[in-house]
Amino acid sequence: MKSSKIELSVVIPVYNEEDIISMVIDNWIEKLNQLNINHEFHLYNDGSRDNSLERLLESEKKHSNVVVHDKPNGGHGPTILQGYLENVESPWIFHVDSDNEMKPDNFEMIWNARNDFDLILAFRKGRIQSLSRSFISTISRILIWLLYGKGVWDVNSPYRLMKSSAFCNCFSELPPDTFAPNLILSGYAAYKKLRISEVEIQFHGRKTGKVSIQNWNLLKGAVLSAKQTILFRLKLRNV
Repeated sequence: MKSSKIELSVVIPVYNEEDIISMVIDNWIEKLNQLNINHEFHLYNDGSRDNSLERLLESEKKHSNVVVHDKPNGGHGPTILQGYLENVESPWIFHVDSDNEMKPDNFEMIWNARNDFDLILAFRKGRIQSLSRSFISTISRILIWLLYGKGVWDVNSPYRLMKSSAFCNCFSELPPDTFAPNLILSGYAAYKKLRISEVEIQFHGRKTGKVSIQNWNLLKGAVLSAKQTILFRLKLRNV
């Protein structure tokens, strides 16, 4: 940590986003500075094969509150879980992806409501998915509702503000290789009857790069995620 008394830690996983990541960082830091939030940006380079790491290191030199973590490729889910675990000392953790599909425009509304909730996350307005991704999203929602309870519609939303003290136990109980930790965290919040708010945020289609998990790998990931979601629910029953 570069400084003490951080109020908000922003966790961003990065994989092959050299064309956009510098702008994403600059835009978010500008917004958080406007809101006078004492924050740090934790950027996790997940074994990128392009020049993303170089762009991140440039941002680290440019901004005093940017911290770059370089790690071997482990996947999106394990990377964000690592970020959560390493930043639980901050009162609030915010996750957003590095692809610029979710912008900082409406973050002020979310931040101002934080004291009334343990989890505030985005419902992605205007999101256009392939048939396969839409099907997996629907099945994931149904699975969470059946196992953990209703409470979240966009169960795997990559735009979420979490009260660290409400989720720290869950972070530590999740296996390091969890494919979709945000999915389980949404279920955990419903199961524990935490205070949840879901806010409609405009979704912007990807303009650069490409989705890293596609086709067969997407199906395998969905099956793995479903298995891990069920197993974690069984674990909760015994807690």
